Amino acid sequence: MDNTILVIGAGGQLGHCLKDVAKADRITNIIFPEEGSANILDENSLHKLFTGVKPNYVINCAAYTAVDKAEDEKDIAAAVNETGAKNLAVLCHEFNATLIHISTDFVFEGNTVKLLTEEDTAHPINVYGLTKLNGEKRISENLKAYFILRTSWLYSEHGNNFTKTMLKLGAERDELNIIADQVGTPTYAMDLAAVILHIIASNSNQYGTYHYSNEGVTSWFDFAKAIFEIGKLSVKVNPIPTSAYPTKAKRPHFSVMDKNKIKSTFNIDIPYWRNSLEKCITAINTQSKLS
Repeated sequence: MDNTILVIGAGGQLGHCLKDVAKADRITNIIFPEEGSANILDENSLHKLFTGVKPNYVINCAAYTAVDKAEDEKDIAAAVNETGAKNLAVLCHEFNATLIHISTDFVFEGNTVKLLTEEDTAHPINVYGLTKLNGEKRISENLKAYFILRTSWLYSEHGNNFTKTMLKLGAERDELNIIADQVGTPTYAMDLAAVILHIIASNSNQYGTYHYSNEGVTSWFDFAKAIFEIGKLSVKVNPIPTSAYPTKAKRPHFSVMDKNKIKSTFNIDIPYWRNSLEKCITAINTQSKLS
């Protein structure tokens, strides 16, 4: 892979996974800058970074992802998810770089039980989803060479996520109530990282929006049950409706995405969510033994 790759948001969960996959695949021409020099809201420092690196590909992992907090911090969420995305798109256009941008299933309303395709109308029901959709629009308005990858329920051995939270709570409690009427697909961030690097290696110009999550369908309740089962934790899990656990932001009830476009375009096989969860929990257990 001869392309120079610049990762924005390198300190987050997906950034760490990209480091791991790049190391395992011996990809050396990938740059993970410090957050200070890669602030997507600081156009001057970004321009300096692009001038120094001269990237062929830019992977944007930076995002405002606090879904409930976004309802109160609309301006901050919009700045990061919309203006930040636009800043990167403008620079990628100037430097002739391809942008790979991570978006979300939360751009959809999720009120009908059907596999969501890239052609389906996006209709967000919370501020976070709206800012991410607007970010997608800013990119397509300012750049032709982009891949937007919508993903869902991202987790890994890095950062804070549902899997790590459940393992922690499962070690502390005997019983938990978990929402059972929100259905989607977990995505192992290591799998997503591998696909991003595969897209770059393909040198494809099949630009546009793609859906990527692991295969299969589950609820948060069943996801939690699987985490405890694989993690060998004895926890009683009670299924509850969304109405029993009100949150500031509404969530889609059904946001399972159709992945046929990404599979056929890039000739990839996508792992089943439970198989990837087993890999992740093994990695988490290995980490805890080493620490």
